[in-house]
Amino acid sequence: MSWIRGGGCQALDHGQTIPEKRLVEAVNQEEYKYEVGDLPTEWEAWIRKRRKDPPTKEEILKNKIYREEIKVKITGASEKDSLLQTKEYEGLVAEPVQTQIKGHASSPYYGKNEPSPDPSSTAKTFQPGSWVPPDSSSRNK
Repeated sequence: MSWIRGGGCQALDHGQTIPEKRLVEAVNQEEYKYEVGDLPTEWEAWIRKRRKDPPTKEEILKNKIYREEIKVKITGASEKDSLLQTKEYEGLVAEPVQTQIKGHASSPYYGKNEPSPDPSSTAKTFQPGSWVPPDSSSRNK
């Protein structure tokens, strides 16, 4: 790409100044084929007057290589992060606990109803597991 016109402001006879016009001519490309990102950001900054001088080819090439290196580093870091997340997730996931279901869900249970250390569930009724304190003789030895 090369710039066609540029420069300072032009003064008229009446004391008015005309701001400079900055244009970029794309090599081997029709205007209707232009897509966002085709024009390097350095040229866009110069056109929009965010920088004083037009960019050099070396500067554009150096920045392009730098951007590609950053993309590679980002890809590597995201892969490493996803592996760490899966390992941490595997350590945090609890295995499903089997609840003991006595009888069919539609029929009542006619057995002895005593507390069980395991939780049990039948249809809409849920009975949590019970806790029995240890023997007092084994506690104070």
